[in-house]
Amino acid sequence: MFSMLKQTKTISKFHTALKNCQAIILVHWLLTVWGCMNYLFPASYAWGNFSILAVGIWAVVQRDSLDAIMMFLTGLLLTVLTDIIHVCVFYPSNDYLTDVKRFSIGMAIFSLLLKPASCYFVYQMYRERGGEYAFNIDLESSSDSNFAHYGLTRAGQDRSTYEPIDQQDASPQWPDPSKAAPHPY
Repeated sequence: MFSMLKQTKTISKFHTALKNCQAIILVHWLLTVWGCMNYLFPASYAWGNFSILAVGIWAVVQRDSLDAIMMFLTGLLLTVLTDIIHVCVFYPSNDYLTDVKRFSIGMAIFSLLLKPASCYFVYQMYRERGGEYAFNIDLESSSDSNFAHYGLTRAGQDRSTYEPIDQQDASPQWPDPSKAAPHPY
């Protein structure tokens, strides 16, 4: 009985996270459409934001995929940077600001302001799906061969406690010549 109640709570929490992801996608889609409606920004603004929203749809469809939710989170973080650049570079002077342009750029700025909160919620979804983010800077082993392979940062799950499965005592590939093979009859 307790196990069934625990499963129900887990499923309910999962559906809440799924609804949060869908709401994030819907809100950012609407704000991006409104931000693009006056051709104030170049096509890179629309392509960047809509492609990340497509990755978000992938994260909704594949509910157990850590890759999908991590790519969505990374994309949202990158669009924060690109949106700042777009707003700063393409903001028109006061002589060219019409009401429609003000609305369009206001929605783009509002989307930009909501993205850190969206990133927080997407990160929580990533954690609920079992993902971890470990940021390790190990300067003591920098002369080690691992430094050349991993660099300064290593993201993902800590796999040092896992048992390697490729080093099991496997039976030899060829039969032992000292043992006679049994007769088939």
